[in-house]
Parts: sequence; structure tokens; C-alpha cells
Amino acid sequence: MKRRIIKIDGDKCSGCGLCAAACHEGAIEMRDGKALLLREDYCDGLGNCLPLCPTGAIDFEEKETAGTGSPETNLQTGSSLSQWPVQIKLAPVNAPYFEGADLLISADCCAYAYGNFHNDFMKDRITLIGCPKLDGIDYSEKLTAILRTNKIRSVTVTRMEVPCCGGIERAAVNAFKSCGRIIPWQEIVITTCGERAEATII
Repeated sequence: MKRRIIKIDGDKCSGCGLCAAACHEGAIEMRDGKALLLREDYCDGLGNCLPLCPTGAIDFEEKETAGTGSPETNLQTGSSLSQWPVQIKLAPVNAPYFEGADLLISADCCAYAYGNFHNDFMKDRITLIGCPKLDGIDYSEKLTAILRTNKIRSVTVTRMEVPCCGGIERAAVNAFKSCGRIIPWQEIVITTCGERAEATII
């Protein structure tokens, strides 16, 4: 898979650390006084670090990255979306489709990274998606209200392996702790190559 990622010229790098601080994905690390692209698969290719580099040591490159994605990529036959809206910040707190539902709370990138996302995760579930990085909000309060107000049967959380996706996990965990109900839930992590990395079942 060819992707746009950053490259860092070590000779130009002054070691200021501004790029590492700006990288929400945790792809850049400071080592021996120089910035280093630690994980190419974590780089989102947006270049938030570029304008902060005072020496012009960072640029983009097109690069073939490891991984071919999920082997089930071509199995999908149609949409499994069963309600609208799907954005967490737009979803109502109380809607008929929440009653007795199996709920999917997902980082929105998961559906693009994992080829058979509809069949494997969305089918027979009510889907809520969000990106804590781009939305710039904490979903905890909204998710707590949804879990507290409705008789949710189970919750599945899907997130990407990159650190910025931890926001969706933290919001879900905070909602579970605050809603006053015991609800079976599982979390599934998707790699940047589109494969299941790990699952946690509670």
C-alpha cells in the first residue's frame, strides 16, 4: 500500500522537539537530540509537524508501507448501516433504535482501514462513530447519557492502533463507569494495515 508519510533530514534537524510535540499519533520521537520517525504506519500524512520545524528538516514522501489489509476485503456485499445519524456528536441521546440495541462505538477511520467492517462489526448493531482528534471534543458525557437513558444490551468499541484513537476508548470507558449500569462490552483494535490486532472482552 503506497502512502504519503513524512521524512526527516537528520542533518537539518536542530533537535528542538516541536515536531514530536505536534504529532498526535506518536509517530515521531526524539532520540540522541534528533527527531526520528519511529513508526511509519502511525504517520497520518497530514503534516501537522511541517510548519513547526524551524530548519525545514521535514518533508513528505510517497512510500510503500507494509501490510496488505484484511484478507476479507472483497467479501462485503452492501451497507449494514441501520440508523442515521452516525456521528456521536449528532446522535440523539434518546432514540427508539437504542432500546435493546447492541451498540458499536467506533473511531471513524476503522471503517476505511478494515475492508469488511460492515459485515464484521456493523451488522445487527447500532453504529456511532467519531474522531476525538478532529472533533476536538470528549465524547464521555454524550455516551454516558446514551448508556444511562437507554437499555443497551452490549457495546463493542473499535479503534485504530494509533495513540490518538485512545480518545474514543477513554470516552467509552468513562461512560461505562458513569452510566450506573453493567453492560457487557468488548474493544477491538485495528492495525493501520487493516487487520485485527487485539481484543479485550469485559
